[in-house]
Amino acid sequence: MERGWCLAALGRADEGISLFTTGAAGWDKLRFIVHKPWVLTLLGDAFRIAGQPQAALEHIEEARRVADATEERWLLAETVRLRGDVLVSIDDRTGAETSYREAIAIAQQQGAKLWELRAATSLARLWHHQAKRKQAHALLAPVYNWLTEGLGTPVLQEAKALLDELA
Repeated sequence: MERGWCLAALGRADEGISLFTTGAAGWDKLRFIVHKPWVLTLLGDAFRIAGQPQAALEHIEEARRVADATEERWLLAETVRLRGDVLVSIDDRTGAETSYREAIAIAQQQGAKLWELRAATSLARLWHHQAKRKQAHALLAPVYNWLTEGLGTPVLQEAKALLDELA
């Protein structure tokens, strides 16, 4: 499944999704429920990358339902953030903003700074495109500045680049 997601991320979406769904089917056959929200979130992301927003939303919504049913919510903020990304891709900016705000709230409630940074970066990017530069900077800067390690990681580099654009 992970290899399938990686292939999708590398632009080989059809091959990746096929491999991913084969692996996921094996988990389903074994009735393996542990990390199911993670599996469904990654599969939804693979469909997002492939430009299939409806399939992406279906898997992301299923991930949320399973997370609620099993109380396995460690990835919920990221799941909701990815929903926002899919909504941006179909030009539902209002829905995307709602998803990003919800992802930030979930991450804050969990004390999950990485997920909070990712959601804040996504919302700040959306606001940047809506000419809300000050609000975007005010949202993103405190989350980014809270982190003192991992500054060379892609997630933090992306946030820093956006902050530089907003300054």
